[in-house]
Amino acid sequence: MTDSARCRPRVGHIQFLNCLPIYWGLMRSGALLDVDLHKDTPDRLNAALVAGDLDIGPISLVEYLRHADELLLLPDLAVGSDGPVLSVNLISTRPLAELDRRPVALGSTSRTGVLLAEMLLAERYGAAPDYFRCPPDLSQMLLEADAGVLIGDPALRAMYEAPQHGLQVIDLAQAWKDWTGLPMVFAVWAARRDFARDNPGAVKDVHEAFQRSRDLCLTELDEVARAAARWEPFDAATLATYFRALDFSLGARQVAGVREFARRAAVRGEVPPLPAGGPVFADV
Repeated sequence: MTDSARCRPRVGHIQFLNCLPIYWGLMRSGALLDVDLHKDTPDRLNAALVAGDLDIGPISLVEYLRHADELLLLPDLAVGSDGPVLSVNLISTRPLAELDRRPVALGSTSRTGVLLAEMLLAERYGAAPDYFRCPPDLSQMLLEADAGVLIGDPALRAMYEAPQHGLQVIDLAQAWKDWTGLPMVFAVWAARRDFARDNPGAVKDVHEAFQRSRDLCLTELDEVARAAARWEPFDAATLATYFRALDFSLGARQVAGVREFARRAAVRGEVPPLPAGGPVFADV
């Protein structure tokens, strides 16, 4: 099917605060008119892109690595941080080395964050907890566990509330940087290889729209934060701090972080090894 015969690309969008700046830019630039946008949770968007129900979209780093043979990365687009990310956290009632053989709850919406926590506990702290999955509600998690992994908006709330209750909050992106010296990438944007082959122009247009959106939002973060504070349980200053902690780029250092995460995950048998050349990008 040619570009001219194809309907608007089916594009995913994460309904978390960490992607609100990107959505803001898409609204401001008018690019929403050119795509069939599907807003959903990260888990559902992961599954939709892998299943072919989306053409282009964000996907967790772990799920990209598991399906890299079916997907092409969009250059210079990601969700991550080069230091604290604020919204991917391990909240613990005790020092991390004491979590060995203790119950640790995994928020059900986590994938990359969960694997990062597991690697950190095993390789840095020598802990092999008893993991179980549950909904991402910290109060419920800690009724049965000594620690819990949260991502997204629940993790951001917990970061501010947990210390008031004597809980330890470990920002997993900062822990990764302390461990490896590299940025942490939690999600990437990818196109299905078959769609990119048949619709290269559409992939190029969507990629450029997201880049314009990102660049626009970065100049208007305070305005984005003020607008978001009207309906979120955070004030504008908190949101502006959060948005500035996020890194939406995928340059050489971020790709190095992806390769190191992939190497460690492959050793654990969680993902296939990356090809020697590293991630494969769409030709845009």
